[in-house]
Amino acid sequence: MNIFCIGRNYINHVKELKNAIPERPILFLKPSHALVEANGEAISLPKNEGTIHHEIEVVLKIDKEVKLGDSVNDVVGQMALGLDLTLRDVQTELKKQGHPWLRAKGFKNSAIVTPFWEFNGVEKCKEIEFSFVKNGELIQKGQIADMMFDFQAIIDDCVNCFGLGQGDLIYTGTPEGVGPLHSGDFCQLFWGKEEKGQFYVE
Repeated sequence: MNIFCIGRNYINHVKELKNAIPERPILFLKPSHALVEANGEAISLPKNEGTIHHEIEVVLKIDKEVKLGDSVNDVVGQMALGLDLTLRDVQTELKKQGHPWLRAKGFKNSAIVTPFWEFNGVEKCKEIEFSFVKNGELIQKGQIADMMFDFQAIIDDCVNCFGLGQGDLIYTGTPEGVGPLHSGDFCQLFWGKEEKGQFYVE
């Protein structure tokens, strides 16, 4: 199982972090040990590593070996919501040094995911807003229609660069509104009005 992630896929998120607008999907990986389920329990995050930012994302689960040209609706069996967590201060320093982001993006429990549910097709997904609520306050919301690189472009690029197989996960990018998590925060992830997962920050 591989965890692929797409960076800078929503224009307003690119602008809020003052990054350059990409011409093709920005791809990076997280280790499998980064994955943890938002099942209502506490999730332990690094201490003394600087600010940890949340980034809510739609997560796709691949259910078969993918060939270039396969359509999203044929190869994605399930979906979920996830948080791609970032050690932002660490990432800033790594960028300055021209080093990979792995230490900032791939730490244990940095890929939070809700339980999966059946994928009902791209067009249905476009109709529904997803959101992140922290301590009862709406912090992030988005719709996949606002992505610069849609699900098909992401899957095509992943297949072309790395290959995609059964069980692989793709975190598809985050809208604007990223911000810090702190010990004791109560976090909820919503698909439309339906809560799909929750957790406490330990």
